[in-house]
Amino acid sequence: MFRAARIDRNQPEIVKTFRSLGWSVLIISQLKNCCDIMVSKNGRTIAVEIKDGEKPPSKQKLTEGELKFKDEWQGEYSLVKSIDDVISLNE
Repeated sequence: MFRAARIDRNQPEIVKTFRSLGWSVLIISQLKNCCDIMVSKNGRTIAVEIKDGEKPPSKQKLTEGELKFKDEWQGEYSLVKSIDDVISLNE
């Protein structure tokens, strides 16, 4: 039986903010051992892992698969916990 992947509480808000700033967003959070979204703007593409910055640090840890992806990804990667993190990437 297929079960939908859980997403962080702030993912819809993070995606909406990227899009409002002109980024293309591909949501891939249903994939295992990967990041949550890929974003692209002006030829720049970033693999983005989203964590809920309001949760305690112990609940924000990357899974083993997420860590492996981060370590092996040869492109730009960012961990985003808030709208402020999105705005910083846009600068």
